[in-house]
Amino acid sequence: MSDPRMTSSIFTRGAVDLSALRAPTPTSTPAQAGPPAGAPGGAVGGVTVIDVTEATFQSEVLERSLNTPVVIDFWAEWCEPCKQLSPVLERLAAEGGGAWVLAKIDVDANPRLAQMFRVQGIPMVYAVVGGQPVDAFSGVVPEAQLKQWIQSVLKAGGVALTEPADPRLDEADDALMAGDLDAAEQAYRKILADAPADAAAEAGLAQVGLARRVAGADPQSALAAAANPDDVDAQLLAADIEVLSGLAEQAYKRLVDTVRRTAGDDREKVRQHLIGLFTIAGPDDPAVASARRALASALF
Repeated sequence: MSDPRMTSSIFTRGAVDLSALRAPTPTSTPAQAGPPAGAPGGAVGGVTVIDVTEATFQSEVLERSLNTPVVIDFWAEWCEPCKQLSPVLERLAAEGGGAWVLAKIDVDANPRLAQMFRVQGIPMVYAVVGGQPVDAFSGVVPEAQLKQWIQSVLKAGGVALTEPADPRLDEADDALMAGDLDAAEQAYRKILADAPADAAAEAGLAQVGLARRVAGADPQSALAAAANPDDVDAQLLAADIEVLSGLAEQAYKRLVDTVRRTAGDDREKVRQHLIGLFTIAGPDDPAVASARRALASALF
């Protein structure tokens, strides 16, 4: 599967009913991130990895998830794909620093739990937040996508997790700053091959393109040439120079206005160029959000 997240969630249809697993506990106290005394499982890198049974499901999963997101790994000893996925989950749990807990459930030893979660094949992974399942996926997925899925689970649980710095990104940035554009491009593309949605690498690659486009250009001459509104290439180069000069909003406006004046291949060329400049700034930049709205208005 290309994306572990379910777009049409089975949870919205009431397919998973955990009410039968909730024992009446009027004075129940939510479990904390660490394992209670005598709990099965052990700590891996400071993060609890728990072997859960039907008898411990309420305390180890439902109650624990009131404070800490719980990821359930349904597995079996005979399942070869499980042997690929489970070690990755355990390692990511260790790297999570206590932000989430991995609960491992053997489907052969706990068939009722597997039945209640509608597990039809393994490995099957569920996320439980606030006592309720919130997302799931089945099968083995690439580690990069698994990390993105876990991030979405943590977001659903109100947990802010800081990703460790990627040394490959530092190396790529250093190459860019040193003007070694070929090395920088190669490094950014390698990161994106492993993590296609890495915004920092996307921005870095866009900066490489920008640096190549303005190489050897005289800023004053380029801006003067852009006085002709019908010269599309001049508008693109002028916008690049404005971005490098800290005038991104001015550059965005220039290209949006050019989109309004053009049609066909020229319009698409300008639009793609503008999207590339947006990538450098990132989606959270207020100027980008405003310019995107202006671009949509110009196009439609």
